[in-house]
Formats: sequence, C-alpha cells, structure tokens
Amino acid sequence: MKKLAFLILFSIVAIKASAQGFGQNLTPEQRKTQDSLRQIINNKTNEDYQAMLNLLGIKSIRKGVEGFDTKAPNAANYDESKANPFPNLPDPLVLKNGTKVTSATTWWKNRRAEIVEDFDREIYGRIPKNMPKVKWELVSTTKDTVEQVPVISKKLVGYVDNSFYPTIKVAIQLTLVTPASEQQKVPIIMEFNGFPQPTARQLAAFPRPANAAPNWQKQLLDKGWGFALLSPQSIQADNGAGLTEGIIGLMNKGQRRKIDDWGALRAWAWGASEVLNYLETDKNVDAKKVGIEGHSRYGKAALVTLAYDDRFAIGFISSSGEGGAKLHRRNAGEIVENVASSGEYHWMAGNFIKYAGPLTWGDLPVDSHELIALCAPRPVFISVGSVGDNWVDARGMFMAAVAAEPVYKLLGKKGLGTDEFPTIQQTLIDGEIAYRQHEGGHTPAPNWATFINYASKYFK
Repeated sequence: MKKLAFLILFSIVAIKASAQGFGQNLTPEQRKTQDSLRQIINNKTNEDYQAMLNLLGIKSIRKGVEGFDTKAPNAANYDESKANPFPNLPDPLVLKNGTKVTSATTWWKNRRAEIVEDFDREIYGRIPKNMPKVKWELVSTTKDTVEQVPVISKKLVGYVDNSFYPTIKVAIQLTLVTPASEQQKVPIIMEFNGFPQPTARQLAAFPRPANAAPNWQKQLLDKGWGFALLSPQSIQADNGAGLTEGIIGLMNKGQRRKIDDWGALRAWAWGASEVLNYLETDKNVDAKKVGIEGHSRYGKAALVTLAYDDRFAIGFISSSGEGGAKLHRRNAGEIVENVASSGEYHWMAGNFIKYAGPLTWGDLPVDSHELIALCAPRPVFISVGSVGDNWVDARGMFMAAVAAEPVYKLLGKKGLGTDEFPTIQQTLIDGEIAYRQHEGGHTPAPNWATFINYASKYFK
C-alpha cells in the first residue's frame, strides 16, 4: 500500500482538473474510477481515524452539524441568540500565571510563545525538529501571456531530502509568474492552488461570469506584481488516508501520527515557507513583499502560514471558517465537531479531537482571535462572501478579528477600529486588520480588487 494514498490523490486531482478546469465533463469511465478511488481513500481514512481515537482513549465524539438539510435534527445553527454558548474568550494579553501583558517586550518574549505552544500542542500540531532540506529545480521557463499581458512563467519542483527514508518521496510543485516587462524585483502573492501546476495560459482560460472583472492574476500583473501557485497536495494529501505519506508520513517514516503531531494545515504552511525560501533567491522577486492567499480550507492554511512565518508580509484569508479565522466558541455554521470528524481531522493535531468529546469548546486553551494575533503587527485581510457562505460564519470571523485588536494596538498598529458588525460590501481597511464581506458566494473573486488596493499601502 506504499505510495497508494498520493497516487490516488493525484488521480482524483487530475480528473477534477480535466473536468472542471478546462471545461470538460467527467466520462462514465472517469466517474467510475473516481468513485472507486474515493472508496479506497475512505477506508484507509477510517482506519487511521480509529487509530487516533484509540490513542486518545476516546470511544466516540459528538456529531457535527448538517450544513445542507435545514430540517435535519442536527442542522447548522444560524440563530445569533444561540451562537455563543461559551462567550468568554481567552485573553491574548494575560500570561499563564495571570499577569497582564503591558509591553511589546513581554508579548514577544513570553506571551506569544505561550500561545504558540497551545496551538502546537492542541490545535495544529507540532512541526518536527530537524526538517529536511528542499532542493529546488527549475523545470521550465516560458514566455506567455495572461489576458494579453506578457509574462515569464517558471515551473519549479522542490525535492525534499528523503535520504533518511527513501520509501516516501515529496516533490513540491510550484508555478511562478512575473511580468515580462518588469526589470526590477516585484511583489508576489502566493496562492494555495488546488490544481497541479497549471500554466499561466490555462489559468487565464478558466471560465468566469459575463462582464466579470479581470481575473485576479491579471489584476496583480496590472499592478506590476507577480504571483506564485503552490500545490498543497504535492506536500500533503487532503485526507486521513495520506497521513502516512507526504511530508507528514516522511517525517514519521511511514508510521501513524502521535496525538500532537502536525496536521495538513501546518504541513501546507511549512511548504509555503519552503517556497518563500526559494523566492528569496529568485532575481525577479522582492522577497520582502510576498503575501499569502488561500480560500476555504486553503484560507485556513494561509492564516496558519502568516501566523507562523513572520517573513510573509501580508495575508489574504478568504472564507476560512472553522479551523481558520472563525471563533471555535461559536455555534454558527461549521463547528468543532465537524472538523474533528473523520472527514477533516487530518487538518489538525490529533489532540483537537478531544474538544468534540469528552471536552468542550470552552476547554480550548486558545481560540482563533489568538491565531490572528500571532500575525501581528503585519496586515491581514479577512474576506468572506454572503450568499451561500453562511457555513464559514462571517460574524464569527469578524468577532475574532475584533478580539485580536488589543495585540495589534500593543504593538503600535491599528485594528478594525469598530466592534459593530459591518454591512455587506462595507470595507474596513484602515488598519492592519482588515475585513470585508462581499456580495456573492463561496469565492474570493469579488474581494481581490479590495485586497490589492489594501496591499498597495504596504507594497509601495
């Protein structure tokens, strides 16, 4: 069964890319293959999940909520009067010994480290010590165009040193696109991208609504900036079946995780940091002006990346929801129990499952406002849709942003400047914490122009 999880994963991704990315429908044969591969993944995932429950000594967890069937007994809650069963958040500016943090020195020296430890142990998992080196290889350099803008597109692969366990190979896939006309180093927005190394031309060809604004790549290029597309699943599969493969499996030499080992979100964030290591060597890139962007589960990963690696200058965190910017102590949309289930537990440390049974959300030592606080003093743009995006809890993410503001103020920066929940399309970008809920569904597209305008203040 070695390498099976990754082979399955990339088969499914390739089928999806063919069907969704380039305007084709699945053939009956492709659909049958996909269904068969999914069943294999589900079986292996359930085996791994049960093994983790056994390690934790947990027989069962509370059931998650149903996001589609509003008449289901466990239908997701959207009644604000029922949304905050645990209203008291951990204070990011109080040390474990009860001492109030009143100086930036105490934050950097003591309190921040306490928060990081709690996230490492209980939420996202610990990154192993002595991570292997990554050797970057330039596969191709192509002159291309994105909506008539001349670009230079580079395809790169980052080979992770696996000499200590050759059975598992990890090759990070990256596409870097910069304006052909620029003779100086340019800012880069790095995106967690679900398609394996698409070309610049293929990206530009993805279908968009009539009269839509230029795609985000074109908007960046028009600013004289570039973009990097990182394939997270070339780092770590997005399922529990893959936890004994990928970078997590490599570091564990093919064995299952311990209860505080890192999950996929932390692994994807590590991969983004390794990409930034490469970008620091690229003559076309201003590595001091690299932002990180992701949507939905990759929005979670983008926020984790920004929190843990202070070299990233800015973050565009789109519809990240539970496990991302949304407060865990919120009964609105997706909840802790959903992420702790067999479908999503692989994003997190095994310890996170405890808070879906026998512990509660109120027992969590940290909450998502403190993850945002770890990004301070750098700017972070929290984005969410309206129609069809209730699952990610726009208000819960706004509340987390408000609760992170004291840390930004302590470090001499501005937060949102208000605790009044904004109306749809209202733009809050005056401080280092920014927020906007656009008209539209589960997509970052309508907020790209706002983010680029916001980032321009920092990328002068």
